[in-house]
Amino acid sequence: MPQVVIIGAGGHARVVADAMQACGVLLTGFVTPEIERAFGVLEGIERIGDDKDLLARNPRDFVLVNGVGSTGSPHARRDVFVKFKSAGFSFASIVHPRAIVASHVSMGEGAQIMAGAVVQTGVRIGANSIVNTGAIVDHDTCLGDHVHVGPGAALSGDVIVGAVSHIGSGASVIQGRRIGDEVVVGAGAAVVSNVESGSTVVGVPARSIGRADARSLIR
Repeated sequence: MPQVVIIGAGGHARVVADAMQACGVLLTGFVTPEIERAFGVLEGIERIGDDKDLLARNPRDFVLVNGVGSTGSPHARRDVFVKFKSAGFSFASIVHPRAIVASHVSMGEGAQIMAGAVVQTGVRIGANSIVNTGAIVDHDTCLGDHVHVGPGAALSGDVIVGAVSHIGSGASVIQGRRIGDEVVVGAGAAVVSNVESGSTVVGVPARSIGRADARSLIR
C-alpha cells in the first residue's frame, strides 16, 4: 500500500492531519523545508525529509496530502501541488466526517473539506481547493482549482469563484455573483457585485483596493 505523506507541519497541516485521523487514515510521514519537530496531532510522525528528498522517491509509493495553507494567497499551495503532480505524484482528497456534504457534489484531486463545513448539492470543487472550517458553499456553486474558502465564509447559490482565489474568513458572497481568477476577498467582506480577475476587495459592501493595502485584511 502507498504511504500517506503530508506536505508541511504548520497550522493547516495539523488541521488536515486531524481530519485524516478522524477518517481513520494512517499518516506515515511529513515533509518540511527545514528540520523541525512536529507537535500536536503530528507528534511522533516521521519527517521523511524536504521536497527534494520526496521527489527522489518513486511517486507510486506515496499518496500526498497538501498541508500548505493560504493566508491571503493560494499561490504557495498551488505551486506545491503543481510541482509534485508534474513529478507523477497523486494527492488525496479529504472530507472531515463532521462536514455536511450533500449528494451530487464533485471534488477535484486533493480538495479538502474541513470540520463544520456545509457543501450543498450541485457544488463543484476544483483540484487542490479548500473549504475550510465552518464555511458554507451553497447549491450549484463552482470553485476553480487552488481556491481557498476561509473559515466561516458563506457563498450563496450559483456563485463562481475563479482559480487561485482566496475568500477570507467570515466573508459572504450573494447568489449568482462571479469572482474572477486570483481574486482576494478580505475577511468579513460582503460581495454584492461581480469581481474582476486580479482584484482585492474588502468591506461592506466589498470595494476594490490595492493588494499591498490588503495584507492585514485578507485572512
